[in-house]
Amino acid sequence: MWTQVYQPVSDSLWLSALVSVIPIIYFFWALAYRRTKGHIAGPVTVGLALLIAVLVYQMPVALAGTSLGYGFLTGLFPIGWIIVTAVFLYKITVKTGQFDIIRSSIVSITDDHRLQALLIAFCFGAFLEGAAGFGTPVAISAALLAGLGFRPLYAAGICLIANTAPVAFGAIGIPIIVAGKTTGLDTMAISEMTGRQLPFLTLFVPLWLIIIMAGWKGAREVMPAILVTGGTFALVQYLSSNYLGPELPDVLSSLLSILALVMLLKVWKPKTLFRFDRETYQAERGHFTHSPAQVFRAWSPFIILTLLIILWTIPTLKEQLNKVTLEIPFPVLHEAVIQAKPIVPKASPYAAVFKLDWLAAAGTAIFFASLVSLPFIGMKLSDWLKTLGETVKELRFPLLTIVSVLGLAYIYNYAGMSATLGLAMAGTGVLFPFFAPVLGWLGVFLTGSDTSSNALFGNLQKITAGQIGVDPTLTVAANSTGGVTGKMISPQSIAVATASTGMVGKEGDLFRFTLKHSLLFLLIVSIITMLQAYVFPWMIP
Repeated sequence: MWTQVYQPVSDSLWLSALVSVIPIIYFFWALAYRRTKGHIAGPVTVGLALLIAVLVYQMPVALAGTSLGYGFLTGLFPIGWIIVTAVFLYKITVKTGQFDIIRSSIVSITDDHRLQALLIAFCFGAFLEGAAGFGTPVAISAALLAGLGFRPLYAAGICLIANTAPVAFGAIGIPIIVAGKTTGLDTMAISEMTGRQLPFLTLFVPLWLIIIMAGWKGAREVMPAILVTGGTFALVQYLSSNYLGPELPDVLSSLLSILALVMLLKVWKPKTLFRFDRETYQAERGHFTHSPAQVFRAWSPFIILTLLIILWTIPTLKEQLNKVTLEIPFPVLHEAVIQAKPIVPKASPYAAVFKLDWLAAAGTAIFFASLVSLPFIGMKLSDWLKTLGETVKELRFPLLTIVSVLGLAYIYNYAGMSATLGLAMAGTGVLFPFFAPVLGWLGVFLTGSDTSSNALFGNLQKITAGQIGVDPTLTVAANSTGGVTGKMISPQSIAVATASTGMVGKEGDLFRFTLKHSLLFLLIVSIITMLQAYVFPWMIP
């Protein structure tokens, strides 16, 4: 067994933090400045992290190597599985010509790209996040926007930024539930606190999306839609998180927002049309001649997907699906690393169990949707198999990027490097409420998951809050709320978005696109948390 050491450099927390952040700085530099391809920057960053883990943190080589392998496998499943199936589902609608009908049906509601972004990236993406999570919303929504004529960079970037609002309650509230289990705090209280932070950001996100696309003038022209979409989502998000719990805020908020926006568009239209492809665009609005049956057939893969995802979340069915889950203790690594105080209440072995929930996984629901929809879209099984092979081949580089960044995350976690960075932020004293969301942001950047970030830093948030006299419910919730702002720059998310929009090799461009927005959103959440800690403590449940 090997016990983690959090101050390996001259017994100094700050020097240790400076050393442990080197791979992250390199990754930022490689993507944002050098615009290095993700499948190149990822493995190099992993190599740097391995060297620091072994040479500086004195992690045994066998444990470092197996933590990397554990991350690789997790990158392939469930993350890689979701990406392959999501892109495949989109490709079969294109191959069969059904996506032309899908595009026409959306255009019949609105042919304005600003409103399509609100409808698909913000609302429908939030539904997918709430029901499935783990990359599904970005993969599906970004592919749909690209097919509607969005520039690939904007299709990917808009979906990543829109995916901020629902992440904290994603996958039926798993991030909040894990935060409660990790810290021992009341899960409902964390849900309530998160629901008193995130809606402020949720109100802002739709407006910011349109400003990014069309500027302030373009946003003013569709302000009724922005207010209806953001207002409905934020209100339902607050009410459901505070009175129902963490499981349903995303699903309820997204569905009611879609309904509200569609109803608005029946009685109101913007005065001007905004499209990225305006010069070549031929308005299909007046030429929509497809029958309801044709529209249903075209949308059938996504309708079936939605129904399957809803079925997958029913507790009794989910319990049955999980019965065939294989939980495999990872050789060499499982419980061979000891986490120490103050990351955990007392020294305890760090589990490493690879969970192969092959039937309950969101990727499997997407795969079944693509298979069940075959008779509806009129595709031969042989063509279906051929398209599947083409999809896997096209995604080999994004998959390499994903397994690399998951390997990086697991090295950071098992070597104790992420804990060092967390402890450094926890040392900011009375300013800690400002930095509590930053800790969540860092956790999601490293792991690609708000759930993993809460598991990683939740207890540290609780302990530090107790030391400075702040209610730990606030800082634990801030870890989740701050974490959502890091999702759009997580290498895992970047790889998903580039894979689904045909931007493989341009991960650096997308990272540059989202980075400034991530930092702005993080600043907003940090200010909100600071105010709630010292100016409006009555907001804490």
